[in-house]
Amino acid sequence: MSSRPQANRTAAVSLAALVVLAGCTMGPDYQRPKVDAPAEFRDAPPAAPATTSVTGNTTAISPAASSVADLPWWQVYDDPVLQALITEALEHNYDVRIAVQNVLESRELERIQEANLMPQITYSGAATRGRNQLLGNLAPQGGAYSDGALAQVGVSWEIDLWGRLRRADEAARAKYLATLEAQRGVWLSLVSDVATTYFQLLSLDAQLQVAKDATKTYTDTLKIFQDRLEGGVASLLDVSSAAGALGAAAAQIPELESEIRQTENQLCVLLGRNPGPIARGQPLSAQTLPPQIPAGLPSQLLERRPDIREAEQNLVAANAQIGVAKADFFPRLSLTGALGKVSSSFTDFTAGGSNAWAVAANLAGPIFEGGKLTAQYKQTLAEWEAAKLQYQSTILGAFQEVSNALISGEKLGAVREQQEYSVKSYAQAVDVSMKRYLAGKASYYDVLDAQTKLFPNEANLVNTRLNQLLVLVQLYKALGGGWSLKDEDYAHETEPTAPSQ
Repeated sequence: MSSRPQANRTAAVSLAALVVLAGCTMGPDYQRPKVDAPAEFRDAPPAAPATTSVTGNTTAISPAASSVADLPWWQVYDDPVLQALITEALEHNYDVRIAVQNVLESRELERIQEANLMPQITYSGAATRGRNQLLGNLAPQGGAYSDGALAQVGVSWEIDLWGRLRRADEAARAKYLATLEAQRGVWLSLVSDVATTYFQLLSLDAQLQVAKDATKTYTDTLKIFQDRLEGGVASLLDVSSAAGALGAAAAQIPELESEIRQTENQLCVLLGRNPGPIARGQPLSAQTLPPQIPAGLPSQLLERRPDIREAEQNLVAANAQIGVAKADFFPRLSLTGALGKVSSSFTDFTAGGSNAWAVAANLAGPIFEGGKLTAQYKQTLAEWEAAKLQYQSTILGAFQEVSNALISGEKLGAVREQQEYSVKSYAQAVDVSMKRYLAGKASYYDVLDAQTKLFPNEANLVNTRLNQLLVLVQLYKALGGGWSLKDEDYAHETEPTAPSQ
């Protein structure tokens, strides 16, 4: 009986075993760690009813969003000027541009790692002439001079028996996805930073107007006191008190003007432009808050917040690196081949006798490396544990940010209501006290007391309005706002708005 069938069966079995081994992957497959997510956010508002929108002569009724994060940022910030500023920032901000380059770099690193799974084909050639040498290598030739020529194509391929290369590719791809999430995190943070700085700028404008109104009121009061002093009705104490109040109010104007310019410069940096003036849209008092929209479920944050998604991709990469380190304990098998021509004489290079080929299989593995492989494996375990803790910490911090924003939003509404009532009452007190003073039924103290209570409360009301807008910004960012937007749609195009004169 011929031995060839037996040899063929042996080769087939060996090939099958090789295929099975090549399908093995060392290390654990990724599983998302358990997260102790609450059923709902603390102080979360109830579900919002359906909303009605009017466009031209068309009225559309849409169901309520499940979360404010479902809305694109241009629906949350409906000031056209603010929308134009955000669009400009998304295009020109340097952090955004750096993030783009980081994504490009990470994508190419992933492609480099992926290429290791494929056969590597190379070529080489050489032509030499010398004494006692052959193809550039020293060789005894009896002192003779000789020529040499070599041209070949080589192939090498590491058979990924234990999944080392596949795990490395898995880690590289996770790192690439992490940079994509980091890029979206930069976009979301930039949108929030531009909105925050813009609202702060509007707040400073409103504070400046309060200071100017107070200065004008104190100026008018001082003139009345001076006229009455000249008429012998008022005392120098009245005039001095009014002059002091005027000076204190007027001193706030240049200070606020300085803060306005610095805030404009800060916003210009976010926009990627040189320091300069910033256009204004609606004043702070006209900025509207969207209707109360629920925050959604805490578990949704895992799929929506870019920093959580980035942390999870880093965890995936760390998990894959465990498989890489574990596969390093086992031997590596690589196949090599070469096809070409080699000749010790230029004249014989094209002859059939100069044809050359070679096929080889190389197997190499560790025997003793002083504990290096064990240390590397334990290192990957520690990196995975740290990445897991970072992932869980990021989630916990996200829950806190959302809850804090919801609590602040709920309480600030009541604060603003009371402050508006207080400002209205103090404004009435100023009017009544001045009339009583002119009628000789009240002292200068009553007038100044009412005025010095009115203007600080007006400033406090401005701060509360600002804080309500900032809570909206914080909540939208904390929930991963705009999570459903495609990358190409994130930079919402708006018509340019001319700067205010």
